[in-house]
Amino acid sequence: MSPSPDIIVVGGGIVGTACAAELARRGATVTLIEAECLGSGATAAGMGHLVVMDDSEAQFALGRLSRDRWDELSDRLPADAEFENCGTLWVAADDQEMAAVRAKETFYAERELAATTLDAAALYEAEPNLRPGLAGALHVPGDSVVYAPCAARALADEATEHGATVLTGRAVTRIDGQRVLLADGTAITAGRVVNAAGDGARHLTPGLPVRPRNGQLAITDRYPGFVSHQLVELGYLKNAHSSGQDSVAFNAQPRPSGQVLLGSSRQFDVTDPAVDHAMLGRMLRRSLDYLPGLADLQIIRCWTGFRAATPDNLPLIGPHPSHEHLWLATGHEGLGVTTSLGTARLLADLMLEGEPPLDPAPFAPARFEFVGGRHA
Repeated sequence: MSPSPDIIVVGGGIVGTACAAELARRGATVTLIEAECLGSGATAAGMGHLVVMDDSEAQFALGRLSRDRWDELSDRLPADAEFENCGTLWVAADDQEMAAVRAKETFYAERELAATTLDAAALYEAEPNLRPGLAGALHVPGDSVVYAPCAARALADEATEHGATVLTGRAVTRIDGQRVLLADGTAITAGRVVNAAGDGARHLTPGLPVRPRNGQLAITDRYPGFVSHQLVELGYLKNAHSSGQDSVAFNAQPRPSGQVLLGSSRQFDVTDPAVDHAMLGRMLRRSLDYLPGLADLQIIRCWTGFRAATPDNLPLIGPHPSHEHLWLATGHEGLGVTTSLGTARLLADLMLEGEPPLDPAPFAPARFEFVGGRHA
């Protein structure tokens, strides 16, 4: 291992491995450090939906950049990453939500992103297991799914191929200027340090405007063809970005194995990683409301994960405003997998004086006021 790499990346989830791969590909000497195994934490707990969200211009830009980069990467991913272009159906329950579908289609069309409105007949032809009476949907054919833990390992392998050093099972206890201190007493020094530790980032950099947001997920046994697209209710964004209450929303994903992955729920101020059966029950009842045939399917596993959320629902990408040498790539909430490759591209351009592919200002940590190194 180089005694003094150019850059240390802390966190071997999908964001950290993407950053390490991008920086190493551009010639930086990189050391990537992960406390557990690559692709663990929120990366292992998430759904792996590669989707372009439209709740803000900044998030749309980062999501579109990232989805394009996932498409470019897909041919190089190993089979166990299970990349599949299944598309997304944003499902409308009634005429009011169909108006939102048409507005969403217009938004995408104005930005040259392919999307088509489906009426009720076309929706049921695409997904016959949905409950009767739904009004239609927006079909976004370019969205995909990926098994993120294996994708993270593939990105770490790519970083290694470009000279990076990858350390796993090595917990970081402190970031002190240009030094990273490990639990075993080792200290590693670098020119710059990237904190990409997800929810753990707030412990390594006190004062970050990041809160953990717990989510429940469930997966069924194998039922090939039960669903064919990623299915998301139109109310998902409102529920996902509510800041003061627990919420659930219908979200079902087909896996290449034939399994159906079910979400989603969100809870702030939960520290116990155990499954919350009351919240899980709410989530599954919501799923049954859209896919009543789920009642005949067997769920084989349930689990939780902690997403790192910021107050404005945008990640922190860029230099820390008051700590020289420290850079941030965290706070992606439920879009870490989707936006990881765009995050890596933006971060590398900022760190290595490239031309950013989008406006970095909405993601700059300095958009929040920090006092004495802590978030005000």
